[in-house]
Amino acid sequence: MSVLFFDIGATLADARLEPDGALTLRPRPRVAAVLDSLAGVRMGIVSDPGPGEGAAERAAAALAGAFPGRFADAGLVHWGVKDGRGPFDLAVASAGGVPADACVFVGEDARERAFAREAGMRTAPHPVFAAAAMEGRPVFSVRIGLPDGREPAELDAVAATTEAVPGRTLPDRLVLATASALGAGVLESAGFPVDRQERVD
Repeated sequence: MSVLFFDIGATLADARLEPDGALTLRPRPRVAAVLDSLAGVRMGIVSDPGPGEGAAERAAAALAGAFPGRFADAGLVHWGVKDGRGPFDLAVASAGGVPADACVFVGEDARERAFAREAGMRTAPHPVFAAAAMEGRPVFSVRIGLPDGREPAELDAVAATTEAVPGRTLPDRLVLATASALGAGVLESAGFPVDRQERVD
């Protein structure tokens, strides 16, 4: 059985420091649906709570407020700077005998994902690819064509139903994105040509 560990900032949620010093987390698009789809999977956190005394406590309170009941196993929640493989080794150790390659770290930062892989973990660059990482399915950088008469909003609507995350739109009606093979197939079936590029680690 896999154990998923998530970064918070720019991955699960956007953070805001309130005037009273409290931290507020606003879940990012599609995250709630992804977490719903992963019900029954053990989930934890590996995230930097920020500087200052009491930062971990503030981050924990904000996490509970933004995602009530989602990360209830305190033993799987790890706060600290992710500047090496150490935090990820601790995460694997906390998984209770689950092998490192059955643990997945989901985070937008490529450097942090590299540290997680050093610890033997699988990685995903976005929550929508968590299931793909658990199943060992690759994720690719892709270029998606916008056929004449089709608008980016239509592409976004299709991508929101599958393992695909559109990014920047180029002037020649190409959209840079990330997608699994499953996601690319859904986009192509909807009439959006997909050109796979390099694999995303």
